[in-house]
Amino acid sequence: MFRNLHLIRDLQQIFLLSLAAILIFSNPGISAEIILTSDHDAVSLKQEIDRSFDLSFKFLKKSQNPDGSWSNPDFPAITGLVAYAFLSSRQYGIQKNRPEFLQKALKYIVQNAHDNGAIYKEGLPNYNTSICMMALLATQDEAFYPYILQGRRYLASLQMDSGKKGKTDQLFDGGIGYGTKDHSDMSNTYLALEAIRLSRFLESDEHLAAYKNLQEIKNTSLDWDAALKFIERCQNLPKYNDQKWASNDPKNKGGFVYYPGSSKAGEEKLANGKTALRSYGSMTYAGLLSLIYADLKKDDPRIQAAYGWLKQNFTLDNNPGMDQQGLFYYYHTMAKALTVYGDEYLITEDNRKIDWRKELAVKLVEKQKGGGFWINESGRWWENDPVLVTAYSLISLNLITPYL
Repeated sequence: MFRNLHLIRDLQQIFLLSLAAILIFSNPGISAEIILTSDHDAVSLKQEIDRSFDLSFKFLKKSQNPDGSWSNPDFPAITGLVAYAFLSSRQYGIQKNRPEFLQKALKYIVQNAHDNGAIYKEGLPNYNTSICMMALLATQDEAFYPYILQGRRYLASLQMDSGKKGKTDQLFDGGIGYGTKDHSDMSNTYLALEAIRLSRFLESDEHLAAYKNLQEIKNTSLDWDAALKFIERCQNLPKYNDQKWASNDPKNKGGFVYYPGSSKAGEEKLANGKTALRSYGSMTYAGLLSLIYADLKKDDPRIQAAYGWLKQNFTLDNNPGMDQQGLFYYYHTMAKALTVYGDEYLITEDNRKIDWRKELAVKLVEKQKGGGFWINESGRWWENDPVLVTAYSLISLNLITPYL
């Protein structure tokens, strides 16, 4: 089983054991190159990370809107990511009394909650609800549990079942999309599964009895078997994927695409004349997380195939298959997936030992701008928004630094 499976089963553990432990702020002048070569590299790296946190927290506090939101107030998910970045850090997560700026952010989030449990304003209801639920979960505050309970039931109601009810007889059945019924996709599905899985403890009889005012809400449960079928249909693994496009070629086997029949990384012609959909980095990390949330064992062939592709294609210079597009989302899903998977090092086929946490931490320190923020020169998927990208980066650091 997964060494860190308790991160899924115990909400306290995911926020208290897997989040950042940063040492005392010190020497701001150490470069990433020196960090890697110094005899005292571990201490230096932690000092640099501490400086990164300090600068980025200052940047985000200054960037908050008067209503408590961050960036575009029409999309509460951005505020949810920033709040989650603060609340999952050691600096703010352990505070008994939340500072006013976080209180305002949480108030803004719940002000966007709808009667059906969705948390959104202008659109993208699944994306917004899933991420806002994670921010509310990070508070570990019972006052927010009713919103989370309503939210998880709303997310489950978005699961597609467009053919014969209860049967995954249509291509997108079992997955979740942006909140429309056009199609499901791997990114939205992983976010919804994460929010639903990590809030599962609220479905206990004890918690449900405590919220009698929620008993009239339709108790919609996710069909996990159907979700797994959709996940399989996004993986290049013909033994489990019933779609003809799934490829066993070494470059793509085990990796994931955006949704069945479509890859943001495009397609390529193989030597045998077959056209393969290209697997790519960020979706493969999302796919690995989704397989884990679906309670597969660590030695399951689907898990191992995804993990094998990620080891084979490990890099921090780009999002494999996508170059610089979605790079910080890639870092973010990497940090979550590899933390939950539990291996300290990635061991490649040529026996190369990769200290992925250290390398990711150094890369993030290198990429931080002097103003305390991160930004992607490629603006696809909103990564030209420094608030969004800074939140991604902080969440990544929160997850990996306790192990450095």
